[in-house]
Amino acid sequence: MSGRGYFVTGTDTGVGKTRVAVALIHALRARGLRVAAMKPVAAGAAPGALNGDVVALRAASNVEAPLAEVNPYAFGAAIAPHIAAEAAGVRIDIARIASAHARLAARADVVVVEGAGGWRVPLDADIDMADLVAHLGLPVVLVVGLRLGCLNHAMLTADAVRARGVPWAGWIANRIDPAMPYADANLRALHARLPGPCLGVQPFVAELAEPAPPDWLHLPEN
Repeated sequence: MSGRGYFVTGTDTGVGKTRVAVALIHALRARGLRVAAMKPVAAGAAPGALNGDVVALRAASNVEAPLAEVNPYAFGAAIAPHIAAEAAGVRIDIARIASAHARLAARADVVVVEGAGGWRVPLDADIDMADLVAHLGLPVVLVVGLRLGCLNHAMLTADAVRARGVPWAGWIANRIDPAMPYADANLRALHARLPGPCLGVQPFVAELAEPAPPDWLHLPEN
């Protein structure tokens, strides 16, 4: 738990980052820790409503915090963050996100931060999600959605994380496609090719709700 938290990224959008982040929060809470949640940038919500990922993360956390700290940037359209920001006339500022993160960290023992999309999703013309992670200095948990193409996506993402020199916490496989052919063979290939540790394999679940703590998640003690 170096860096007093984790940054949850994924091989792509729709691979289950929120479910994994919620599971991490429950597992850390089970250790008696105060766990804050953060979604720096969220895109996709009905008018007047909160983004669903933000709702789930706040519900899992046991640290109360202003919405502006949990989710500094929120956009209605479910599109790439930099496009949503440009359409709204907003510039995503890493310093603003870092300031919100620091305030959350002051309230909590641990902060679980969920990214948007994948590792290199642009946030502005000159910055992307990887720049944000490097700025925050949090160890990365990579979520691999088990579906066709996941091996290539997982290895490319792991290489990119390593190239940035940010801390690596491990990876989690998420069974997002219950009908995936040769899912176990793909899982064995991930074990052989990704840097360890594997923190768990999340079973397919139809709903977001997770047990507290999830018995499939295996976090290091320190």
